[in-house]
Amino acid sequence: MEFTLERTVQILRATPVTLRALLGNLSEPWTSATDGPDTWSAFDVVGHLIHGEKTDWIARLHIILEQGESRTFEPFDRFAQFETSVGRTLDELLNEFERLREENIEALESLDLQPAQLEATGTHPELGTVTARQLLATWATHDLGHIGQIVRTMARGYSDEVGPWGAYLRILAS
Repeated sequence: MEFTLERTVQILRATPVTLRALLGNLSEPWTSATDGPDTWSAFDVVGHLIHGEKTDWIARLHIILEQGESRTFEPFDRFAQFETSVGRTLDELLNEFERLREENIEALESLDLQPAQLEATGTHPELGTVTARQLLATWATHDLGHIGQIVRTMARGYSDEVGPWGAYLRILAS
């Protein structure tokens, strides 16, 4: 599928709603389950998404548009949520994510990005030259990846409970 800003924003708007619908009324065993050591729970993923809203997507877009390749992006701390989410509830995290995402979508839309701006480049500390279009496509894809991660982790919580039907449930094997 070819990138459009409109389709990207559709996913960005849908993510908080999807997470609230999926996780909002679940008990803690569902939202704290992981796939084992060094893996993330739904709670951890929401914390990670919050950190991205605060420090990644819009901040990097501004760097691309205002400074181009002359300023390398700050490295993203993929594990910050393990400190910043301590003592908080999932409902608090979902509320904060919804608020931050709405603010960031408003900021994105206020830029009224034109095709040439989408091709503007910046410098990622590990990946090198990237475009604004790639950054925005990655933002939406990142959301989808983490939604999939949450669903897989939750499904695997019942992998022993489904008995022989596990052979038919691809989500348990992936």
